[in-house]
Amino acid sequence: MKELDWIAVDWGTSHLRLWGMSGDQPLWQAQSADGMGGLDRAGFEPTLLRALGTRLQGPTPVIACGMVGARQGWAEAGYAAVPCVPLAAGLTQAQTDDPRLTVHIAGGVKQNSPADVMRGEETQIAGFLALNPGFDGIVCLPGSHSKWAEISAGEIVSFRTFMTGEMFAALCRHTVLRHSLDGEGWDAPSFAEAVSETLSRPERMASALFGIRAEALLNDLGPAQARARLSGLLIGAELAAARPYWLGRDVAVIGSDAVAAPYVTALGLQGLSAIQTDNDAMVLKGLARARALVTETKH
Repeated sequence: MKELDWIAVDWGTSHLRLWGMSGDQPLWQAQSADGMGGLDRAGFEPTLLRALGTRLQGPTPVIACGMVGARQGWAEAGYAAVPCVPLAAGLTQAQTDDPRLTVHIAGGVKQNSPADVMRGEETQIAGFLALNPGFDGIVCLPGSHSKWAEISAGEIVSFRTFMTGEMFAALCRHTVLRHSLDGEGWDAPSFAEAVSETLSRPERMASALFGIRAEALLNDLGPAQARARLSGLLIGAELAAARPYWLGRDVAVIGSDAVAAPYVTALGLQGLSAIQTDNDAMVLKGLARARALVTETKH
């Protein structure tokens, strides 16, 4: 039976995910909906202890990334300015009361002009580069705030953020479109058509979005078609804006299949064969690299 060496934590705005680690290998995984957005500074340690439960026996180092290091998080971790290696900002130690915990949080990456920031994605990029050290191209990280990062010589050279995932969620829940999206399923032709529409004419997106509701009322557009069309319109507009990043470049997409596969499909429609890699594997490899940095600093 392998022993627990350390705990890897990916703590975002809406979710907490953690793994018990033996070296670079996960022994177990746990998660909760206790994201940074619902906690004050005093709430992070008890939340982590509650998620760990009886798994925490003795003194155990914790390496964390994500919004836990934001200004409203457990401890504010700094930013490194591009161009930089992904973990150039180092790690910040968070204050803890339980003697069994020593918590270090990975810093983020910033871009002064045009202004942009990332937290958590830099750790995934670090993991990807650890596994693909010669990669030169673009890393796309879909999500609530999707990122397109230019990578050269092991450094993040520049990046841009798009609120595509958050816009999808807001449109689904808080607009008239919610009446047309209540259902499951996916329609690939609807997605492909919508991607092409806003990729070529992104200025028409606002009108095309309302068209989803009109099509549902007048022409029986089903929920599967509507959801695929909404996703395609938003991703197509994102690809149009991010064209200088992906056009003619090698692209790797990091994410779970649910969020990454539509981007890979959309890029494929443009004749680009993107590599898809698993989010969990990249974040664990990146956190392992961050842990090595803590160990190197101590010595």
